Amino acid sequence: MNGSRIAAVGHYQPAKVLTNKDLAGLVDTSDEWITTRVGIRTRHVAGPDEPVDELAAHAGAKALAAAGIEPADIDLVLVATSTAVDRSPNMAARVAHRLGIPSPAAMDVNVVCAGFTHALATADHTLRAGAATRALVIGADKMTDITDWTDRTTCVLVGDGAGAAVVEASDGPGIGPVLWGSVPEMGHAVRIEGTPSRFAQEGQSVYRWATTQLPAIARKAVERAGLTPEELAGVVLHQANLRIIEPLAEKIGAVNAVVARDVVDSGNTSAASIPMAFSKLVEQGALATGDPVLLFGFGGNLSYAGQVVRCP
Repeated sequence: MNGSRIAAVGHYQPAKVLTNKDLAGLVDTSDEWITTRVGIRTRHVAGPDEPVDELAAHAGAKALAAAGIEPADIDLVLVATSTAVDRSPNMAARVAHRLGIPSPAAMDVNVVCAGFTHALATADHTLRAGAATRALVIGADKMTDITDWTDRTTCVLVGDGAGAAVVEASDGPGIGPVLWGSVPEMGHAVRIEGTPSRFAQEGQSVYRWATTQLPAIARKAVERAGLTPEELAGVVLHQANLRIIEPLAEKIGAVNAVVARDVVDSGNTSAASIPMAFSKLVEQGALATGDPVLLFGFGGNLSYAGQVVRCP
């Protein structure tokens, strides 16, 4: 085996939905203010009895079922998250326990909003090196746990959820080469700090960086897969803000691609946003098996990571 591929995907969101009208009862905002600035209309909110590993396990179980494999077939579990409460057991070990995966390597990946694409690249590298044969890669975050509900600039953005992918070794490269990096000197622009931890960001700085610097980087990720932007069937960017997603997708030049806009209904779910949006496009039949799809994460640390994958 000299490659890896995504065999199946799955996603999960809590049942409770928080609308813009609901938020207008908490802070000085309105549906018009929110939709005009970030394009979000609703978001899903997990309750106090729904921890991050439960969200992750639900998504993982769906991906396993879609792939038609048993938990014992998984030998690597990677969970991308920045909202784990405890340091140990980590989320990956907790998810493995919930799903009955007997003896996997179990690691968390904290690259905030770019976490899933970093974790997916790590799984790809591990499988191609022969250190594992089948991985469960999950992005899961409970952003509402770290939100200041008195800050209207951030509380209108966030939602909770999880998305997962089963990744297995394959003869050919179903996951393209990753292009990843960061801008450490601007890491302060997105923060989850303090006790208790709270999410804060410098929105204008992030917007300028994402819409001016990232298009060229994303195009390079497509080039590494041996494709042009016009050949992409789908583009799944981190679902941060519709005002970032739309201009970034346009500047990439993927004129024939379906562009994920799950942020409208789900808000910013950090590491969950890319796998969740991708899983929904697959479920809706918007993408066909084998279609080339760009996954591109960006955000906290001002980190980024992207790769072209073949649709399961």
